[in-house]
Amino acid sequence: MEILEANNLSHSFDYKLFDDVSFSLNKKERIAIIGMSGSGKSTLLHIISSLLKPQSGSVKLFGEDIYNLNKSKLAEIKRDKIGLVFQSHYLFRGFSAYENLEVAEILSQQPIDEELLKRLDIEHCIKQKVTELSGGQQQRVSIARVLTKKPEIIFADEPTGNLDSKTAHEVMELFFEYCDKNDAGMVLVTHDTGLAQLCDKVYRLEDKELKREK
Repeated sequence: MEILEANNLSHSFDYKLFDDVSFSLNKKERIAIIGMSGSGKSTLLHIISSLLKPQSGSVKLFGEDIYNLNKSKLAEIKRDKIGLVFQSHYLFRGFSAYENLEVAEILSQQPIDEELLKRLDIEHCIKQKVTELSGGQQQRVSIARVLTKKPEIIFADEPTGNLDSKTAHEVMELFFEYCDKNDAGMVLVTHDTGLAQLCDKVYRLEDKELKREK
């Protein structure tokens, strides 16, 4: 079942980033988008995850054309069905790591999974302020926050960029287990071709086109 449908997306800033991009995502499916820096990967991810309106084309999430929805309906989808992981963590820096997770717990009405904290190796530092954590620890807290929401689609932009290779693969295994268990899909933007090959499909954004590689 399609949970994401991108149709004929085009976008420019000072120059054309991409043109006539189309693809879809099904439940339990993991898609990777790779390409050189500046090719438009992150911009494409922002568009399909409801953060940036495309200059042309459409995006449907769960059958809803998101850029034709009213603000309250779009906010509901973002709150209840979408999980966003970025290399910049966007944690509440005045809060502890646990308080950041509590925000997700309150908004989604989903309990914090203590086993998830152990899998991410953050249970020992969860009471510390975000500013006291390393970049890798902050990244793992942001991943725990997203998975606490129980989203139906995970959009991840270089989610393992601050992690060593071993931890990166462990985190990807965790994402994949989550998708399988919860019928969720995932779109991953990455420079790491090894991680990309773990996904069901791989697309390369190059020369303004999105091309299927796997």
